[in-house]
Amino acid sequence: MLDTKLRDQVVLVTGASGGIGAAIARAFSAEGARVAVHYVTETPAPPGVEWEHAAFTPDTATKLAMELGNAVAAHGDLREPSTARHLFDEVEHRLGPVGVLVNNAAHCESPDAFGALDGAGLRRHYEVNAIAPALLISELAKRQPQGSTSCVVNITTDAARAFPGQIGYGTSKAALEALTRAAALDLAPVGIRVNAVAPGPVQTGWMDAETYEHARSIVPMGRVGEPADIADAVVFLASHQARWITGQVLQVAGGHAL
Repeated sequence: MLDTKLRDQVVLVTGASGGIGAAIARAFSAEGARVAVHYVTETPAPPGVEWEHAAFTPDTATKLAMELGNAVAAHGDLREPSTARHLFDEVEHRLGPVGVLVNNAAHCESPDAFGALDGAGLRRHYEVNAIAPALLISELAKRQPQGSTSCVVNITTDAARAFPGQIGYGTSKAALEALTRAAALDLAPVGIRVNAVAPGPVQTGWMDAETYEHARSIVPMGRVGEPADIADAVVFLASHQARWITGQVLQVAGGHAL
């Protein structure tokens, strides 16, 4: 098949302990890349709030890194602005300079609808889904060796244009798409490509049978997505074959939400 030219590249995947992030880490490892499996130690939700994203233990990240062989687990709380610098320091020390950054980590909580919104919930969504990716991209750019190339792939959602009932999550992902375009234009002259993948409904364990059947029924291609569907698209955008693609949001959703 095609040579992606990813062998020995250092790839930092945030939120890579499980689900889509783990699939992305595995896909890059299969191409011969050295992967930093980022994870966070989950904190309890405040009273009246429920975390909707999956929580994985540090052991999960360590086991994945050991499974891949050419990988390390790297901890960092993306709600803290200093994490971007510390995370890059650790990955560079253990694997070498980062050549591919995948901003996959996301925060999602409920309630997140009008009538129940508060500043703290909105802040948590934006800290992880928009601010952290911006700081990580900035850190990559600061460390970019002159004359070299690198790339960023942001993971957004195919509902970013309008996500009723999930205001903080949806609008923070829309901000991530705007960041993708702005960063692509600003960083193209220094050799950094920035794109995004917008998944549709993907089964990562959060869908029960009823939810799964409903999701399947509204996807024109007739099936729910799998983490590997998203991972393959991410690897493509990071590959040599996508070398003249930047500023794009690639919807990977089986025709959902067109």
